[in-house]
Amino acid sequence: MRLGVEETLGALNSALGPGGPVWFKETHARHLRARDFLAPRRALQARFGDDQVPEGVVHAIVGLQGPGVAPVLCCAPTPAGLALRLQRSVVFERVLGSGAAYAAPAAPTAPTPRIVLHCPALRGSPSALRLSQLRAVIVADHLARILQAHRVSVRRVPAVRDPYMTAFLQQLRVDWPEVSEKASTEALRNRAIAELSPAGYAGALPPGTLGRVCLKELMEERGRTAGYDPNVDSCLVTEDLLSLLAELQEAVQAGAVGSSLGLAAAPDAGADSYVVLHVVSCEEEFQQQKLDLLWWKLDHQAPLSQKHLVCGPVKVAGAPSTLTAPEYYELRHTQVCKVSSLKHGKNLEQDAAWTDIFRVLSVAAVKFEMLSTAPQSQLLLALADSSISTKGSKSGTFVMYNCARLATLFEGYKCSVEQGLYPTFPPVSSLDFSLLRDEHPPLLRPAEADGSPDPDPHRPRASRHCAHRDGMQVPGPAQHGLQLIL
Repeated sequence: MRLGVEETLGALNSALGPGGPVWFKETHARHLRARDFLAPRRALQARFGDDQVPEGVVHAIVGLQGPGVAPVLCCAPTPAGLALRLQRSVVFERVLGSGAAYAAPAAPTAPTPRIVLHCPALRGSPSALRLSQLRAVIVADHLARILQAHRVSVRRVPAVRDPYMTAFLQQLRVDWPEVSEKASTEALRNRAIAELSPAGYAGALPPGTLGRVCLKELMEERGRTAGYDPNVDSCLVTEDLLSLLAELQEAVQAGAVGSSLGLAAAPDAGADSYVVLHVVSCEEEFQQQKLDLLWWKLDHQAPLSQKHLVCGPVKVAGAPSTLTAPEYYELRHTQVCKVSSLKHGKNLEQDAAWTDIFRVLSVAAVKFEMLSTAPQSQLLLALADSSISTKGSKSGTFVMYNCARLATLFEGYKCSVEQGLYPTFPPVSSLDFSLLRDEHPPLLRPAEADGSPDPDPHRPRASRHCAHRDGMQVPGPAQHGLQLIL
Protein backbone atom coordinates (compact mmCIF):
# COMPACT_ATOMS: atom_id res chain seq x y z
CA MET A 1 0.00 0.00 0.00
CA ARG A 2 1.24 3.51 -0.80
CA LEU A 3 2.54 5.60 2.08
CA GLY A 4 0.60 8.79 2.77
CA VAL A 5 1.20 12.01 4.68
CA GLU A 6 -2.46 12.15 5.70
CA GLU A 7 -2.41 8.60 7.05
CA THR A 8 0.84 9.23 8.93
CA LEU A 9 -0.46 12.46 10.47
CA GLY A 10 -3.65 10.70 11.51
CA ALA A 11 -1.72 7.93 13.27
CA LEU A 12 0.61 10.43 14.99
CA ASN A 13 -2.29 12.52 16.32
CA SER A 14 -4.12 9.41 17.52
CA ALA A 15 -1.01 8.30 19.40
CA LEU A 16 -1.13 11.50 21.47
CA GLY A 17 -4.59 10.67 22.75
CA PRO A 18 -7.90 12.56 22.63
CA GLY A 19 -7.83 16.11 21.32
CA GLY A 20 -7.36 18.12 18.16
CA PRO A 21 -4.56 17.63 15.63
CA VAL A 22 -1.09 18.64 16.82
CA TRP A 23 1.44 17.25 14.34
CA PHE A 24 2.37 18.86 11.05
CA LYS A 25 4.58 17.79 8.15
CA GLU A 26 7.84 19.73 8.00
CA THR A 27 8.51 21.43 4.65
CA HIS A 28 11.31 23.91 5.39
CA ALA A 29 14.57 22.72 3.81
CA ARG A 30 16.69 23.69 6.83
CA HIS A 31 14.41 21.88 9.29
CA LEU A 32 14.13 18.78 7.10
CA ARG A 33 17.77 18.07 7.85
CA ALA A 34 16.75 17.18 11.40
CA ARG A 35 13.10 16.14 11.28
CA ASP A 36 10.19 15.12 9.07
CA PHE A 37 7.28 15.88 11.42
CA LEU A 38 6.93 18.20 14.41
CA ALA A 39 4.49 18.52 17.30
CA PRO A 40 5.04 22.15 18.45
CA ARG A 41 5.96 22.72 22.09
CA ARG A 42 3.03 25.06 22.81
CA ALA A 43 0.53 22.59 21.40
CA LEU A 44 1.99 19.83 23.56
CA GLN A 45 1.82 22.05 26.66
CA ALA A 46 -1.85 22.68 25.97
CA ARG A 47 -2.38 18.91 25.73
CA PHE A 48 -0.18 17.64 28.58
CA GLY A 49 0.36 20.76 30.71
CA ASP A 50 3.90 21.72 31.67
CA ASP A 51 4.82 18.07 32.06
CA GLN A 52 6.80 16.27 29.40
CA VAL A 53 5.09 13.97 26.94
CA PRO A 54 4.73 10.60 28.72
CA GLU A 55 7.48 8.17 27.82
CA GLY A 56 4.90 5.55 26.90
CA VAL A 57 3.42 7.88 24.31
CA VAL A 58 6.84 8.46 22.75
CA HIS A 59 7.46 4.71 22.59
CA ALA A 60 4.06 4.23 20.97
CA ILE A 61 4.89 6.85 18.34
CA VAL A 62 8.20 5.16 17.47
CA GLY A 63 6.43 1.83 17.01
CA LEU A 64 3.59 3.21 14.86
CA GLN A 65 2.33 0.92 12.13
CA GLY A 66 -0.71 0.82 9.95
CA PRO A 67 -1.96 1.15 6.38
CA GLY A 68 -0.20 4.03 4.67
CA VAL A 69 1.81 4.98 7.79
CA ALA A 70 5.47 5.72 7.10
CA PRO A 71 8.00 3.83 9.28
CA VAL A 72 9.43 5.92 12.15
CA LEU A 73 13.13 6.02 12.95
CA CYS A 74 13.13 8.10 16.13
CA CYS A 75 11.10 10.61 18.12
CA ALA A 76 12.66 12.96 20.67
CA PRO A 77 11.85 16.22 22.49
CA THR A 78 13.58 19.36 21.18
CA PRO A 79 13.27 23.07 22.06
CA ALA A 80 10.78 23.39 19.17
CA GLY A 81 8.69 20.45 20.32
CA LEU A 82 8.51 16.74 19.66
CA ALA A 83 10.56 16.03 16.52
CA LEU A 84 10.15 12.87 14.49
CA ARG A 85 12.36 11.38 11.80
CA LEU A 86 11.28 8.69 9.37
CA GLN A 87 13.30 5.71 8.22
CA ARG A 88 14.10 7.56 5.03
CA SER A 89 15.98 4.75 3.30
CA VAL A 90 12.95 2.49 3.77
CA VAL A 91 10.60 5.23 2.60
CA PHE A 92 12.74 5.85 -0.51
CA GLU A 93 12.78 2.15 -1.30
CA ARG A 94 9.02 1.75 -0.97
CA VAL A 95 8.21 4.88 -2.95
CA LEU A 96 10.72 4.32 -5.77
CA GLY A 97 9.80 0.63 -5.93
CA SER A 98 6.18 1.43 -6.77
CA GLY A 99 6.39 4.75 -8.59
CA ALA A 100 3.26 4.14 -10.68
CA ALA A 101 1.10 3.96 -7.56
CA TYR A 102 2.30 7.41 -6.47
CA ALA A 103 2.05 8.97 -9.93
CA ALA A 104 -1.67 8.19 -10.08
CA PRO A 105 -4.00 10.22 -7.81
CA ALA A 106 -5.14 8.35 -4.73
CA ALA A 107 -8.69 7.03 -4.85
CA PRO A 108 -11.00 9.29 -2.83
CA THR A 109 -12.06 7.80 0.49
CA ALA A 110 -15.31 9.79 0.51
CA PRO A 111 -17.57 11.37 -2.11
CA THR A 112 -15.87 14.48 -3.44
CA PRO A 113 -17.82 17.74 -3.72
CA ARG A 114 -18.57 19.17 -7.12
CA ILE A 115 -16.84 22.47 -7.77
CA VAL A 116 -18.09 25.49 -9.64
CA LEU A 117 -14.94 27.52 -10.32
CA HIS A 118 -15.71 31.17 -10.98
CA CYS A 119 -13.14 33.68 -12.23
CA PRO A 120 -14.82 37.07 -12.79
CA ALA A 121 -11.70 38.55 -14.43
CA LEU A 122 -12.59 36.63 -17.62
CA ARG A 123 -15.71 38.72 -18.28
CA GLY A 124 -13.76 41.60 -19.80
CA SER A 125 -11.35 42.03 -22.69
CA PRO A 126 -7.62 41.25 -22.49
CA SER A 127 -6.67 44.86 -23.16
CA ALA A 128 -8.26 45.78 -19.81
CA LEU A 129 -6.85 42.78 -17.91
CA ARG A 130 -4.66 43.97 -15.02
CA LEU A 131 -1.72 41.91 -13.78
CA SER A 132 -3.57 41.06 -10.56
CA GLN A 133 -6.46 39.73 -12.67
CA LEU A 134 -4.04 37.77 -14.86
CA ARG A 135 -2.73 36.20 -11.66
CA ALA A 136 -6.29 35.16 -10.70
CA VAL A 137 -6.84 33.63 -14.15
CA ILE A 138 -3.64 31.57 -14.00
CA VAL A 139 -4.35 30.46 -10.43
CA ALA A 140 -7.89 29.42 -11.41
CA ASP A 141 -6.64 27.42 -14.41
CA HIS A 142 -3.95 25.75 -12.30
CA LEU A 143 -6.47 24.90 -9.59
CA ALA A 144 -8.90 23.41 -12.11
CA ARG A 145 -6.18 21.15 -13.52
CA ILE A 146 -5.17 19.93 -10.06
CA LEU A 147 -8.77 19.21 -9.03
CA GLN A 148 -9.48 17.33 -12.25
CA ALA A 149 -6.27 15.31 -11.87
CA HIS A 150 -7.78 14.12 -8.57
CA ARG A 151 -11.06 13.29 -10.32
CA VAL A 152 -12.99 16.16 -8.78
CA SER A 153 -15.82 17.40 -10.97
CA VAL A 154 -15.17 21.02 -12.00
CA ARG A 155 -17.35 23.44 -13.95
CA ARG A 156 -15.61 26.65 -15.08
CA VAL A 157 -17.55 29.90 -15.11
CA PRO A 158 -17.92 32.23 -16.96
CA ALA A 159 -17.87 31.07 -20.55
CA VAL A 160 -15.61 33.50 -22.43
CA ARG A 161 -17.52 35.55 -25.01
CA ASP A 162 -14.88 38.06 -26.11
CA PRO A 163 -12.97 36.54 -29.11
CA TYR A 164 -9.86 38.51 -28.19
CA MET A 165 -9.92 37.05 -24.67
CA THR A 166 -10.31 33.57 -26.17
CA ALA A 167 -7.24 34.13 -28.37
CA PHE A 168 -5.22 35.46 -25.42
CA LEU A 169 -6.13 32.45 -23.24
CA GLN A 170 -5.10 30.09 -26.04
CA GLN A 171 -1.82 31.97 -26.26
CA LEU A 172 -1.35 31.40 -22.50
CA ARG A 173 -2.45 27.77 -22.85
CA VAL A 174 -5.26 28.34 -20.37
CA ASP A 175 -8.07 25.83 -20.78
CA TRP A 176 -11.40 27.65 -20.34
CA PRO A 177 -14.82 27.19 -21.99
CA GLU A 178 -15.79 29.57 -24.76
CA VAL A 179 -19.11 31.12 -25.82
CA SER A 180 -22.24 29.41 -24.54
CA GLU A 181 -25.90 30.28 -24.85
CA LYS A 182 -26.83 33.15 -22.60
CA ALA A 183 -28.70 31.94 -19.52
CA SER A 184 -32.20 33.28 -18.94
CA THR A 185 -32.40 36.05 -16.36
CA GLU A 186 -36.20 36.39 -16.27
CA ALA A 187 -36.78 34.63 -12.93
CA LEU A 188 -33.93 36.48 -11.24
CA ARG A 189 -35.08 39.81 -12.67
CA ASN A 190 -38.62 39.33 -11.34
CA ARG A 191 -37.26 38.39 -7.93
CA ALA A 192 -34.85 41.36 -7.93
CA ILE A 193 -37.61 43.83 -8.86
CA ALA A 194 -39.68 42.55 -5.93
CA GLU A 195 -36.70 43.14 -3.59
CA LEU A 196 -35.72 46.60 -4.83
CA SER A 197 -35.54 49.37 -2.27
CA PRO A 198 -38.19 52.11 -2.59
CA ALA A 199 -37.20 54.92 -4.94
CA GLY A 200 -36.89 57.39 -2.06
CA TYR A 201 -34.29 55.23 -0.31
CA ALA A 202 -32.35 54.17 -3.41
CA GLY A 203 -30.96 57.63 -4.12
CA ALA A 204 -29.67 58.65 -7.55
CA LEU A 205 -29.04 55.58 -9.70
CA PRO A 206 -26.56 55.27 -12.58
CA PRO A 207 -28.01 54.78 -16.08
CA GLY A 208 -28.94 51.17 -16.90
CA THR A 209 -29.47 50.23 -13.25
CA LEU A 210 -32.66 48.41 -12.32
CA GLY A 211 -32.43 49.53 -8.70
CA ARG A 212 -30.76 48.92 -5.37
CA VAL A 213 -31.25 45.83 -3.19
CA CYS A 214 -30.66 46.06 0.56
CA LEU A 215 -28.30 43.35 1.89
CA LYS A 216 -28.02 44.43 5.54
CA GLU A 217 -30.23 41.69 6.95
CA LEU A 218 -28.52 38.97 4.97
CA MET A 219 -25.14 40.43 5.89
CA GLU A 220 -25.95 40.01 9.58
CA GLU A 221 -27.29 36.50 9.03
CA ARG A 222 -24.60 35.01 6.80
CA GLY A 223 -22.05 37.61 5.80
CA ARG A 224 -20.47 38.17 9.20
CA THR A 225 -20.01 34.46 9.85
CA ALA A 226 -18.37 34.17 6.42
CA GLY A 227 -15.94 36.98 7.25
CA TYR A 228 -17.36 39.48 4.75
CA ASP A 229 -16.64 43.19 4.89
CA PRO A 230 -19.13 44.76 7.36
CA ASN A 231 -19.52 47.73 4.96
CA VAL A 232 -21.45 45.55 2.50
CA ASP A 233 -25.00 46.85 2.91
CA SER A 234 -26.56 47.10 -0.57
CA CYS A 235 -26.01 46.21 -4.20
CA LEU A 236 -26.87 47.97 -7.45
CA VAL A 237 -28.70 45.51 -9.72
CA THR A 238 -27.92 45.66 -13.44
CA GLU A 239 -28.68 43.37 -16.36
CA ASP A 240 -24.99 42.36 -16.50
CA LEU A 241 -25.09 41.38 -12.83
CA LEU A 242 -28.24 39.31 -13.33
CA SER A 243 -26.65 37.64 -16.35
CA LEU A 244 -23.63 36.76 -14.21
CA LEU A 245 -25.86 35.27 -11.49
CA ALA A 246 -27.88 33.34 -14.06
CA GLU A 247 -24.72 31.71 -15.41
CA LEU A 248 -23.61 30.68 -11.92
CA GLN A 249 -27.11 29.40 -11.20
CA GLU A 250 -27.13 27.37 -14.42
CA ALA A 251 -23.73 25.87 -13.62
CA VAL A 252 -24.97 24.66 -10.25
CA GLN A 253 -28.22 23.30 -11.67
CA ALA A 254 -26.52 21.45 -14.52
CA GLY A 255 -27.10 17.75 -14.01
CA ALA A 256 -23.80 16.48 -15.42
CA VAL A 257 -21.15 18.86 -14.16
CA GLY A 258 -18.50 16.17 -14.28
CA SER A 259 -19.40 14.75 -17.68
CA SER A 260 -15.96 15.63 -19.03
CA LEU A 261 -14.47 13.28 -16.46
CA GLY A 262 -17.08 10.58 -16.85
CA LEU A 263 -18.42 11.25 -13.37
CA ALA A 264 -22.11 10.82 -12.68
CA ALA A 265 -23.88 13.14 -10.29
CA ALA A 266 -25.55 11.59 -7.29
CA PRO A 267 -29.32 11.14 -7.86
CA ASP A 268 -30.18 13.16 -4.75
CA ALA A 269 -27.47 15.78 -5.21
CA GLY A 270 -28.81 19.27 -4.68
CA ALA A 271 -27.27 22.70 -4.65
CA ASP A 272 -25.64 22.05 -1.29
CA SER A 273 -23.52 19.27 -2.83
CA TYR A 274 -21.65 22.00 -4.72
CA VAL A 275 -18.88 24.28 -3.56
CA VAL A 276 -18.70 27.55 -5.45
CA LEU A 277 -15.12 28.80 -5.46
CA HIS A 278 -14.60 32.41 -6.56
CA VAL A 279 -11.00 33.12 -7.60
CA VAL A 280 -10.75 36.92 -7.54
CA SER A 281 -8.16 39.65 -7.44
CA CYS A 282 -8.00 41.77 -4.31
CA GLU A 283 -9.65 44.65 -6.20
CA GLU A 284 -12.67 42.47 -7.05
CA GLU A 285 -13.21 40.96 -3.60
CA PHE A 286 -15.64 43.58 -2.25
CA GLN A 287 -17.90 43.38 -5.30
CA GLN A 288 -17.80 39.57 -5.18
CA GLN A 289 -19.06 39.60 -1.59
CA LYS A 290 -22.02 41.69 -2.73
CA LEU A 291 -22.66 39.19 -5.51
CA ASP A 292 -22.66 36.27 -3.06
CA LEU A 293 -25.22 37.93 -0.81
CA LEU A 294 -27.38 38.99 -3.76
CA TRP A 295 -27.39 35.41 -5.07
CA TRP A 296 -28.52 34.11 -1.69
CA LYS A 297 -31.22 36.78 -1.56
CA LEU A 298 -32.62 36.15 -5.05
CA ASP A 299 -32.23 32.37 -5.21
CA HIS A 300 -33.22 30.28 -2.20
CA GLN A 301 -31.55 27.25 -3.80
CA ALA A 302 -28.17 28.93 -4.13
CA PRO A 303 -25.33 26.87 -2.62
CA LEU A 304 -24.65 27.66 1.01
CA SER A 305 -20.97 26.95 0.52
CA GLN A 306 -19.26 29.79 -1.33
CA LYS A 307 -15.51 30.20 -0.87
CA HIS A 308 -13.21 33.01 -1.95
CA LEU A 309 -9.61 32.62 -3.06
CA VAL A 310 -8.38 36.21 -3.07
CA CYS A 311 -5.18 36.80 -5.04
CA GLY A 312 -2.94 39.51 -3.65
CA PRO A 313 -1.76 42.58 -5.57
CA VAL A 314 0.94 42.43 -8.24
CA LYS A 315 3.54 45.18 -8.04
CA VAL A 316 6.01 45.91 -10.84
CA ALA A 317 9.46 47.31 -10.15
CA GLY A 318 10.54 50.00 -12.58
CA ALA A 319 7.47 49.92 -14.82
CA PRO A 320 4.21 51.88 -15.06
CA SER A 321 1.33 50.60 -12.95
CA THR A 322 -0.84 50.61 -16.09
CA LEU A 323 0.98 47.62 -17.60
CA THR A 324 -1.67 45.21 -18.95
CA ALA A 325 -1.55 41.42 -19.14
CA PRO A 326 -0.94 41.28 -22.94
CA GLU A 327 1.85 43.88 -22.63
CA TYR A 328 3.45 41.82 -19.87
CA TYR A 329 3.33 38.66 -21.99
CA GLU A 330 4.80 40.45 -25.03
CA LEU A 331 7.61 41.82 -22.86
CA ARG A 332 8.51 38.34 -21.61
CA HIS A 333 8.30 36.94 -25.15
CA THR A 334 10.69 39.63 -26.42
CA GLN A 335 13.11 38.91 -23.57
CA VAL A 336 13.04 35.15 -24.23
CA CYS A 337 13.85 35.76 -27.90
CA LYS A 338 16.65 38.14 -26.95
CA VAL A 339 18.22 35.70 -24.47
CA SER A 340 18.09 32.90 -27.05
CA SER A 341 19.69 35.10 -29.69
CA LEU A 342 22.54 36.01 -27.35
CA LYS A 343 23.02 32.36 -26.38
CA HIS A 344 23.06 30.99 -29.92
CA GLY A 345 24.71 33.97 -31.60
CA LYS A 346 21.97 34.60 -34.17
CA ASN A 347 18.42 35.88 -34.43
CA LEU A 348 16.12 32.89 -34.13
CA GLU A 349 12.89 34.84 -33.79
CA GLN A 350 12.17 34.54 -37.52
CA ASP A 351 12.99 30.83 -37.59
CA ALA A 352 9.70 28.92 -37.82
CA ALA A 353 11.23 25.93 -36.02
CA TRP A 354 11.86 28.08 -32.94
CA THR A 355 8.65 30.10 -32.91
CA ASP A 356 6.60 27.63 -30.86
CA ILE A 357 9.54 26.98 -28.53
CA PHE A 358 9.74 30.69 -27.71
CA ARG A 359 6.00 30.80 -27.06
CA VAL A 360 6.19 27.83 -24.70
CA LEU A 361 9.11 29.39 -22.83
CA SER A 362 7.31 32.73 -22.58
CA VAL A 363 4.16 31.13 -21.17
CA ALA A 364 6.27 29.09 -18.75
CA ALA A 365 8.02 32.25 -17.55
CA VAL A 366 4.69 34.05 -17.00
CA LYS A 367 3.01 31.13 -15.21
CA PHE A 368 6.05 30.37 -13.09
CA GLU A 369 6.20 33.97 -11.88
CA MET A 370 2.47 34.17 -11.16
CA LEU A 371 2.48 30.88 -9.26
CA SER A 372 5.83 31.28 -7.48
CA THR A 373 4.30 33.13 -4.52
CA ALA A 374 1.35 32.07 -2.36
CA PRO A 375 -1.78 33.48 -4.08
CA GLN A 376 -2.85 35.58 -1.08
CA SER A 377 0.55 37.30 -0.82
CA GLN A 378 1.75 40.34 -2.74
CA LEU A 379 3.75 39.49 -5.84
CA LEU A 380 6.66 41.69 -6.90
CA LEU A 381 7.71 41.37 -10.54
CA ALA A 382 11.14 42.38 -11.83
CA LEU A 383 10.88 43.12 -15.54
CA ALA A 384 14.55 43.75 -16.30
CA ASP A 385 16.20 41.51 -18.91
CA SER A 386 18.24 39.83 -16.15
CA SER A 387 15.05 38.47 -14.56
CA ILE A 388 14.54 36.14 -17.55
CA SER A 389 18.10 34.78 -17.55
CA THR A 390 18.90 31.06 -17.37
CA LYS A 391 21.65 31.84 -14.84
CA GLY A 392 19.44 32.54 -11.84
CA SER A 393 17.18 30.14 -10.02
CA LYS A 394 13.98 32.18 -9.72
CA SER A 395 12.63 32.36 -13.27
CA GLY A 396 10.49 30.05 -15.35
CA THR A 397 13.14 30.14 -18.06
CA PHE A 398 15.70 28.76 -15.60
CA VAL A 399 13.37 25.89 -14.68
CA MET A 400 12.59 25.04 -18.30
CA TYR A 401 16.28 25.25 -19.22
CA ASN A 402 17.25 22.79 -16.51
CA CYS A 403 14.37 20.46 -17.36
CA ALA A 404 15.78 20.37 -20.90
CA ARG A 405 19.26 19.69 -19.53
CA LEU A 406 17.98 16.80 -17.44
CA ALA A 407 16.04 15.38 -20.39
CA THR A 408 19.22 15.55 -22.48
CA LEU A 409 21.23 13.82 -19.73
CA PHE A 410 18.72 10.98 -19.43
CA GLU A 411 18.46 10.59 -23.21
CA GLY A 412 22.26 10.55 -23.47
CA TYR A 413 22.45 7.87 -20.78
CA LYS A 414 19.84 5.79 -22.62
CA CYS A 415 21.80 6.01 -25.88
CA SER A 416 25.04 5.13 -24.07
CA VAL A 417 23.39 2.03 -22.56
CA GLU A 418 22.29 0.96 -26.06
CA GLN A 419 25.87 1.41 -27.27
CA GLY A 420 27.21 -0.64 -24.36
CA LEU A 421 29.10 2.24 -22.74
CA TYR A 422 27.07 2.00 -19.49
CA PRO A 423 25.39 -0.97 -17.84
CA THR A 424 21.60 -1.06 -17.74
CA PHE A 425 20.24 0.64 -14.63
CA PRO A 426 19.37 -2.15 -12.19
CA PRO A 427 15.88 -2.80 -10.79
CA VAL A 428 15.01 -0.64 -7.82
CA SER A 429 14.46 -3.78 -5.73
CA SER A 430 18.17 -4.60 -6.07
CA LEU A 431 19.38 -1.31 -4.59
CA ASP A 432 20.57 -1.09 -1.01
CA PHE A 433 18.95 2.10 0.23
CA SER A 434 20.46 1.66 3.69
CA LEU A 435 23.71 3.03 2.21
CA LEU A 436 22.07 6.45 1.82
CA ARG A 437 23.21 8.08 5.05
CA ASP A 438 23.81 11.72 4.09
CA GLU A 439 21.06 14.08 2.94
CA HIS A 440 23.24 15.94 0.44
CA PRO A 441 25.83 14.85 -2.13
CA PRO A 442 28.64 14.10 -2.12
CA LEU A 443 27.80 11.03 -0.05
CA LEU A 444 30.70 10.14 2.26
CA ARG A 445 31.46 6.71 3.54
CA PRO A 446 31.96 6.46 7.32
CA ALA A 447 35.73 6.24 6.84
CA GLU A 448 35.73 9.50 4.88
CA ALA A 449 33.36 11.25 7.29
CA ASP A 450 35.64 10.79 10.30
CA GLY A 451 38.70 12.04 8.42
CA SER A 452 40.44 8.67 7.93
CA PRO A 453 42.09 8.11 4.53
CA ASP A 454 40.24 6.46 1.70
CA PRO A 455 41.69 2.97 0.99
CA ASP A 456 41.72 3.80 -2.73
CA PRO A 457 42.12 7.57 -3.12
CA HIS A 458 42.89 7.34 -6.85
CA ARG A 459 39.52 5.93 -7.94
CA PRO A 460 37.04 8.41 -9.44
CA ARG A 461 35.17 10.28 -6.73
CA ALA A 462 31.76 9.57 -8.29
CA SER A 463 32.34 5.82 -8.05
CA ARG A 464 32.82 6.13 -4.29
CA HIS A 465 29.12 6.99 -3.92
CA CYS A 466 27.52 3.78 -5.17
CA ALA A 467 24.75 1.64 -3.74
CA HIS A 468 25.17 -2.02 -4.52
CA ARG A 469 23.67 -5.37 -3.64
CA ASP A 470 24.37 -8.92 -4.85
CA GLY A 471 27.43 -7.75 -6.75
CA MET A 472 25.50 -5.14 -8.77
CA GLN A 473 27.04 -1.70 -8.70
CA VAL A 474 24.97 1.43 -9.33
CA PRO A 475 26.88 4.41 -10.76
CA GLY A 476 27.08 7.38 -8.44
CA PRO A 477 25.08 10.51 -9.17
CA ALA A 478 27.97 12.53 -10.59
CA GLN A 479 28.45 10.02 -13.43
CA HIS A 480 25.10 10.77 -15.02
CA GLY A 481 24.54 14.34 -13.96
CA LEU A 482 21.93 13.27 -11.41
CA GLN A 483 23.39 15.69 -8.90
CA LEU A 484 21.12 18.27 -10.54
CA ILE A 485 18.05 16.70 -8.96
CA LEU A 486 19.48 15.46 -5.65
